[in-house]
Amino acid sequence: MSDTHALPKYVQISELLIRDIQAGRLVDGERLPPERDMAAQLGISVGTLRKSLDELTALGLLERVQGSGNYICAQEDAQSVYAFFRVELIEGGGLPTAELVSVDRLVKPDGLPHFGSAPEGHRIRRLRRLNGVPAVLEEIWLDGGFVDRIDAEALRESLYLYYRETLGLWITKAVDRLDLTSVPDWAPSGFGKSPGQPCMRATRIGYGPEGTPAEASWNWINTDVARYVARIT
Repeated sequence: MSDTHALPKYVQISELLIRDIQAGRLVDGERLPPERDMAAQLGISVGTLRKSLDELTALGLLERVQGSGNYICAQEDAQSVYAFFRVELIEGGGLPTAELVSVDRLVKPDGLPHFGSAPEGHRIRRLRRLNGVPAVLEEIWLDGGFVDRIDAEALRESLYLYYRETLGLWITKAVDRLDLTSVPDWAPSGFGKSPGQPCMRATRIGYGPEGTPAEASWNWINTDVARYVARIT
């Protein structure tokens, strides 16, 4: 099952550029290609590209100089839909997209850190791609007290954006812990690693505005194509 509620194209492009800036693939002061050339490279219309560039300008990541071009203004702390997504392609950056595998309401499993107060949670399993390359398996558990049922058709590629817009839940911080484990038995064949193979895993706790844990997740990273990245400033 695929996510039918992808982010708007102009947001996808602006997020791609933000991640390239944060990864150092676009550097401070760099001049972007002419808009028509850049739109052709990205396979989008000039109008869509300009909406994306407007987003970057509003975030202070781009300076648009009339008659000269568009120049990168690099920042480490830029606001982003994917601000909490810490996995990048080996060469840096990469636009995250999500393929939904399943959504179920179940009793919370053993092994996850404590989160929420309900005995059940919503288990969301997804395959994450970066620029179309399968990179991460996600098993996210949202506490069952926030909503009785999650409509798979309503999910967004950015779960934290879905939480905010649909559930009124803001994830304000996250804590990740890395370990080495094995690929789970539910891994789709397209992941690139078979069930049982060794794999890096990030265990995350996501906290709501009151500082209470609202969700927990396991994230298996295919380190043949991607890396977990945390930038310290």
